[in-house]
Amino acid sequence: MLLVQRVGSRLFCSNKASSRLFMGSYFSDTGPRPPMQGVSETHAVNRNRMFPPFPENTSSAMFGMGCFWGVERRFWQVNGVYSTHVGYAGGQTKDPDYRAVCSERTGHAEVVRVIYEPDNVSYGDLLKVFWENHDPTTLNQQGNDRGTQYRSAIYCTDEEQLKEAQASASVYRTNLKDGGVKRDITTEIKVEKEFYYAEDYHQQYLHKNPGGYCSMRGTGIKCSI
Repeated sequence: MLLVQRVGSRLFCSNKASSRLFMGSYFSDTGPRPPMQGVSETHAVNRNRMFPPFPENTSSAMFGMGCFWGVERRFWQVNGVYSTHVGYAGGQTKDPDYRAVCSERTGHAEVVRVIYEPDNVSYGDLLKVFWENHDPTTLNQQGNDRGTQYRSAIYCTDEEQLKEAQASASVYRTNLKDGGVKRDITTEIKVEKEFYYAEDYHQQYLHKNPGGYCSMRGTGIKCSI
């Protein structure tokens, strides 16, 4: 049985028997678009929701730090994080998939969307995790991974997050300089609300594949925010 749920301006078609959601953008006159990919409704680690609606006491944040497998694991380990989702953001095309993003034709970055409880963890705490767990000074590269999809990015939900993210970049720039790092920060920081879920096999990848690849390497410099 195919069920349809509207979430904001997007539509999700779910197969009740499989408990998976299939992402689609709109209805046409002849019915829903063919599903782009199936994504589990439930987080593989903490069993919380993967799709809206999320609890009222939560907020969202979005970060690009290279390959999203290790990044997602780092954030789901943070106390106060309700759910994490890997996906694509910051590009020019609709409904990108992994192959298209890796071709660099869509302009998207690999990102992790973090649904968190502000009463238990602040946006500033998440920014600290961001700065300390990758190298924001390498343009379109993290470790051996090279390409625009691996760029360092903070995609903010509103102007308040934007100001806080920009201020944290200024602080960390000073921290890097004081620590002897001469390269400047290359992080893209802007308001960007559009998020596309990555394919299901990418979600919580390092939980499903504990020995899987992880590119995360920080600079070793602490962030003093």
